[in-house]
Amino acid sequence: MITRVTTRDLRFPIGSGHGSDAIHRNPVYSYAVVQLHSSDGKTGSGLAFTLGAGNELVCRAAEWMAQSLVNRDIGEIMARFGEVQRGLADEQQLRWLGPHKGVVHLALASLTNACWDLWTKTLGQPLWDHLLSMDDEALLDTMDFSYIEDALSRAEAGEVLSTSRRSRQERIPVLADGYPGYDTSIGWFNYSDEQVAENVRRSAAEGFDAMKLKVGSSDIERDVRRARLVRDAAGPDARVMADANQQWSVREAIQFAERTSDLDLFWIEEPTHPDDVLGHREIARCIGNTRVAAGEHVPNRVVFKNYFNAEAMAYCQVDALRVAGISEFLVVSLMARKYGIPLVPHVGDMGQIHQHLVLFNHIAMDHPLLFLEYIPHLRDRFTHPATLRNGRYVTPSAPGIGGDLV
Repeated sequence: MITRVTTRDLRFPIGSGHGSDAIHRNPVYSYAVVQLHSSDGKTGSGLAFTLGAGNELVCRAAEWMAQSLVNRDIGEIMARFGEVQRGLADEQQLRWLGPHKGVVHLALASLTNACWDLWTKTLGQPLWDHLLSMDDEALLDTMDFSYIEDALSRAEAGEVLSTSRRSRQERIPVLADGYPGYDTSIGWFNYSDEQVAENVRRSAAEGFDAMKLKVGSSDIERDVRRARLVRDAAGPDARVMADANQQWSVREAIQFAERTSDLDLFWIEEPTHPDDVLGHREIARCIGNTRVAAGEHVPNRVVFKNYFNAEAMAYCQVDALRVAGISEFLVVSLMARKYGIPLVPHVGDMGQIHQHLVLFNHIAMDHPLLFLEYIPHLRDRFTHPATLRNGRYVTPSAPGIGGDLV
């Protein structure tokens, strides 16, 4: 039984150029945390990610939203969570503030993640293990398919799961092998060229064969020079990505792709404004073998549906701390699988929750085994920090979703 709800407004200045990109030069990594306290002494912790300002607004919205769950059993809530979540998302007055985006949707993300955390802790299972143990219909009951039935019906989602279940055993070895990571921290925007080159060498020594550079300078020559620097330092076999964090116009994104066409970039990420689906489609059509990755700032399944239908992204970077938590993340994962779009999440959680979700995506949906972003700057803030060995995430074993903060 959920007896009370508390929130925490946690902000972590990281300094030294860490986390900087073309738009966000001085980020404060922050979490709006919802805590669901149960009568048996357990606490479910859910996270939504912000960069500081406004974090308190998300906490206040989550407090208001969570009151409807007090004095209810978490197992009963989760047994029909898709319906519960839709009711929370469509509360008529708060819905006007979205719908399904902004502060209210971030609040729903934190609350949803807290529900999953409390449920899996109550059952004594890590999230990935519980997801794999669930019956397909019970899993689908935790999701809301409204507004996307034309792209993915519940029946089609069930078919994805049932078809993939037949070959699950072929993908179970990833639990022992670990899920591959890629290193985002080599190339933050404010780092010097020398620092970037040294970070690439360090990253390779730690076992990473994929890494990402922040671009989007007002001087395209700087971006091109640094992209060449990373390619030279990483070698021809490494996968190198470039991330503009929404900075460019459509024309500027295409120009950068043309200037770096010989570098074999694995993707160009968030090249322009995240609401510009048609702009992303135009970029995707014009940049040859380089692919578009997007989704970090896409707020809900409906917008993802439009991206998929428009063929505007080649890699889906949905984040369970921006959409409506784990449940909406799973809906987007199923929809991406139907459309044949590989899923590589953005890790606003520093990989704590997503390390569970990519294991489930690969084993239960047959999503390709690619890699998961790794950002180390908040490792010491988590009770059970994500651990990598030789560039691979070690499969977590603690009950829950991994979001407990010290």
